[in-house]
Amino acid sequence: MLIPLFDEDTGLLILAGMQGDTVVDCFEVSSSEPFLSQVSHCLTDTSTRGVAMVPKLALDVMSCEVMRVLQLTDSCIVPISYQVPRKGQEFHEDLYPDTVGKTPAMSADEWWQGGNKQVEKVSLHPDKRPKPKVPPAKQMPAKKELASSTSSSPLSTPRSSSAAPSRSPSSTSGLSSGFLPSPSSSRGTKAIQSLLTTSRFRHIQGAVMHRDTHITNVRGLNLTTPGECDGFCVNRQRVAVPLAISGGQIAIFERSQPGKLPDTALPTIQNSVNVADFSWDPFDTHRLAVGDDAKIRVWQIPQGGLKETLTEPELILQHTEKIYSIRFHPLASGLLVSSSYDLTVRLWNLESREQVKLLTGHQDQVFGMAWSPDGKLLATVCKDGKVRIYDPRKSTAPVQGPGPEGPRGARVVWVCEGKYLLVSGFDSRSERGLYMYSADSLSSGAIASTGVDVSPSTLIPFYDPDTSVVILTGKGDTRVHIYELVPEEPYFIECSSFNSPEPHKLQGLAFLPKTECNVREVEIAVALMLTKTTIEPVAFKVPRVKKEFFQDDVYTDTAVWWEPAMTVSAWLAGSNGQHKKISLKPKDMTPSEAPKEAPVRKYLPSSVYLEEKTDEQKKEELLSAMVAKLGNMDDPLPQESFQGVEEDEW
Repeated sequence: MLIPLFDEDTGLLILAGMQGDTVVDCFEVSSSEPFLSQVSHCLTDTSTRGVAMVPKLALDVMSCEVMRVLQLTDSCIVPISYQVPRKGQEFHEDLYPDTVGKTPAMSADEWWQGGNKQVEKVSLHPDKRPKPKVPPAKQMPAKKELASSTSSSPLSTPRSSSAAPSRSPSSTSGLSSGFLPSPSSSRGTKAIQSLLTTSRFRHIQGAVMHRDTHITNVRGLNLTTPGECDGFCVNRQRVAVPLAISGGQIAIFERSQPGKLPDTALPTIQNSVNVADFSWDPFDTHRLAVGDDAKIRVWQIPQGGLKETLTEPELILQHTEKIYSIRFHPLASGLLVSSSYDLTVRLWNLESREQVKLLTGHQDQVFGMAWSPDGKLLATVCKDGKVRIYDPRKSTAPVQGPGPEGPRGARVVWVCEGKYLLVSGFDSRSERGLYMYSADSLSSGAIASTGVDVSPSTLIPFYDPDTSVVILTGKGDTRVHIYELVPEEPYFIECSSFNSPEPHKLQGLAFLPKTECNVREVEIAVALMLTKTTIEPVAFKVPRVKKEFFQDDVYTDTAVWWEPAMTVSAWLAGSNGQHKKISLKPKDMTPSEAPKEAPVRKYLPSSVYLEEKTDEQKKEELLSAMVAKLGNMDDPLPQESFQGVEEDEW
């Protein structure tokens, strides 16, 4: 558990962990990005049992001490001082704005009557501090009249403009930036809330599985696929990887046959043209759709995998221009959507081999597309800075709203039961970020956003609807980012990240169905990681102590999305459906029965506690409490039941 201590004068936030932690971190809260900047990382010698902040009037201002924290340990109290290095022994006004004094602004009766007076602020200058004296009771009303300002909120503390601290680098030597008057920005507040919000997935762990499950000696990979392509794609049985060989060749690897690949040439798919994007049919593990220059080729993989090179596709769909990306419908079998350089989005019926819908409205390159979980709506994110939602069966015109400002690339996915959109993109400064949109009010813009890092590759999101966890990485990255998404503030809860074992190793990440997770090890997602020479499974686990129990708070019934809910003809006719759900609990595991929310404690009126009691009542309560602690004295002691020697043997 983290204990937060916040100083409004400097904008510094102290986070100290309980349960024996030995780290005390100090952050600066800012109203602009980055909202939290770490300025100190203190590793203590002993475990922390509690922390408290020393009042500002007790600081050594002549030594530029801006904060002091007392750490409670098992055997002592340790002071931790935070100082800004400055030359000379003098008072620096830019470090010490006027702070809240010790004189009360009003009495309890005045507060009950609606008073909102503020406590008078005092200077920390040694020569200007008020003399410590307790005013007599008859002078209290006069003192209360000295409160110089009132506010509509009793929690707000106005600051004098003359006390605004300097932000020059010289005035904050030793810290990352200047102090802030107060975290007035709501975005800064969200950052603190996200940092302090607990999540059962915060300490999620990613680990590469045993080498016996790897496919090694992969050669000739195409590492220059377009940004709209994920780089490779997987299903339950096989992996498709584009090769950097003339003729747009695609290698197909069987997951059931891990190990080292032979040095000789392997049978491949001869696509004729380099791959722009490709995708496995979610309802047919043998069908692979490939988009290229101006065609969509659908290939049928033989049972047992490729034994010889494929040169003839099952069918060809003709586009007018080059393909950006393709996506299968999540519910209807045989329905495919594609985006093209002609700025159109087209829906294809693979059964009739014809185009059935043409969606327009884009003004520039289509970065990404995503079907809603119920299969009714289609979302797109475009280089023209817009996020769009189509209802293809009702209209070819979209509802649109402002998207990420950066023109370098973006992806979109539906989250939180299909009520929100998550867009990964770039801001105007080319920093990668995440943006949350409400599907019902897309035109209002993003309701929340968070910066991730600076990198040239587009973040590719994988969203698990069962846990509301999103896992993101870019081609060529070494780090995998993980967030839990919630439909309220703070919206983004950052979890532990996974780093590739070797630098510049990760070329892509593709996820397997939820049924591939080992629930006995509390795995919530399993992915295949593509490197320059290998394909390695990576398991993302939630650390739990009692793994012998089925963790029912982690594993809700999951959708059988690998089986179609309807045909393409039924969907085009207006039918809607949903996937059936199954439990992931093995028959031989016992549910953990996760603890429910603690019951709300019912407090008695204060009059009950303040009621006068007689000495006899107090004595009786004390005796009752002592008896309850000691237990029943008439019960036999444990040693009385032991077998000993007879009395006549003594």
